[in-house]
Amino acid sequence: MEGQQQFRRCLGCFGTGVTVVTFETEEGPRGLTVNSFTSVSLDPPLVLVSISKRARSHQLLMGRPFAVNVLGPHQELMARHFAGDRQEGLEILWERGTAAPALARSLAVFQCVPWAHYDGGDHTLFLGRVVHFACTPGDGLGFFRGRFVRLSEEASALSPRIYDPFEMPYDSL
Repeated sequence: MEGQQQFRRCLGCFGTGVTVVTFETEEGPRGLTVNSFTSVSLDPPLVLVSISKRARSHQLLMGRPFAVNVLGPHQELMARHFAGDRQEGLEILWERGTAAPALARSLAVFQCVPWAHYDGGDHTLFLGRVVHFACTPGDGLGFFRGRFVRLSEEASALSPRIYDPFEMPYDSL
């Protein structure tokens, strides 16, 4: 167990964005907070989320369309709520999406249909084909060393240039 705790601590050194994955069930919309989200492909447009097999929503998500809602700092209570820390009195504003319900006022939303899923040890890697997406300007909500942080839209003085993650020089000499 000591090794797993140290491994988690080290993984926490990699800052991530915070998302809530939402989907429709027979009982209505559901969601879970996920910080393991990444782009996979531009053609076709694919994204990936990694979901713990212990999560209550894991089996419910299997084979269902879903939306990845990228959160802004104004949605920290939403992130906590969908991570299992129920926020009494929190009003959740849902929007109808092209594939799945989405959270209103998110920084970005990726509407996805199931593409594939893969075993990832104690997680399942869900790939979704993006059928619709939208974004708005603003800061993002991040997660670093076990805490929520603000990801500023303001450019770094060292990096005024905007990089395309699919076009970065991966093999710079």
